[in-house]
Formats: sequence, structure tokens, C-alpha cells
Amino acid sequence: MLDADLLPLSDDRARLRPLALHDAAAYAEGTEDPAVRTHAHLPEPRYTPSSVRAMIRRDVEPGLQRGDLAVLTIADPATDSFAGSLVLFGVRAPEVEVGFWIHPAHRGKGLTAAALELGARFAAGSGLRRLTARTSGHNVASQQVLATSAFELVGHAVETAPDGQLVELLRYERPLGS
Repeated sequence: MLDADLLPLSDDRARLRPLALHDAAAYAEGTEDPAVRTHAHLPEPRYTPSSVRAMIRRDVEPGLQRGDLAVLTIADPATDSFAGSLVLFGVRAPEVEVGFWIHPAHRGKGLTAAALELGARFAAGSGLRRLTARTSGHNVASQQVLATSAFELVGHAVETAPDGQLVELLRYERPLGS
């Protein structure tokens, strides 16, 4: 299970913390980006600040309390402002899956790689031994960040994405320190 007591985590490049109600507008705005809409396979077809706040109360907070879902904010370490989302889900000890997206205003700053490092620290601190990730063969940016973040491509298959679509996905794994 994921240990929420380990949060927040930060370094000089990024901060990882639970998604908060004050992030709702930036989260909703980021999900309107065409790249996020195409590649993130988010479970809801559209997000508004109101629907994000409802999601936080209904799914995010209980999931973190149970330890089986962590919808986290990738934040700028200097301002703590929302820059993207990193989600740990599908906990099946000894592994957990990670998904992520970055708001278009914050791309190209190395936040994703930094957030993946913090996410790996969070998962390892929670006693998990492996991170997995899936991405489409068309999502070159995610493939690159996964490769530079110590993830290894281990296979591909047609699978159901979080939005319910059948998609050919590349599967990556990253072992975590004990």
C-alpha cells in the first residue's frame, strides 16, 4: 500500500504532493491540452474546476487514505503551483503503475523526470519494489522520459486504457531500491 505519510516529497527540480482543491482550475485547464487529451487516456471525457474538486473528494482523498491510489500534483518547487499530475494506481505488491502528464505551460523544464524520481522514492518508501508504466507507441515524449528515468521497455500489448479505449500500449518497468 502507498504510505501517504511520506508526502510531500521535493527536490530542487520538483515537488510531489496530494492533488488539492486549489489545484482544480489548473488541472482542468491542463486536461484541455490536445496532447493530454490524446495521450493521457484520462477516465473522464472532460474536466471542469467543479468536477475536479468533486473527483478529489470522491476518489482522490479516499484513495490516498486507503493506500491504493495516489493522484498527486507535480508542482514547481519554488512556488508550489500546479504543473502537472502524477498518478500511482493499480497497486499489486510488489508493484504499482505510474501515469503522468504535464500542463503545457510547464513542459520542457525537466519536471516530468524529476517527478518520476520523487514518485519512485514514494513507491519504494511504501515498500514497493517495481514501478510499471504504459504508453502508446505514438507518445514519443513519454517514451523518452521513461527511458531517461531508468524504465526499461519490457513489451507491448493491446490493452484497455483508463479511459476505456483499447490501445496498443508499450509496457515499461523500473526496479526500485529496497
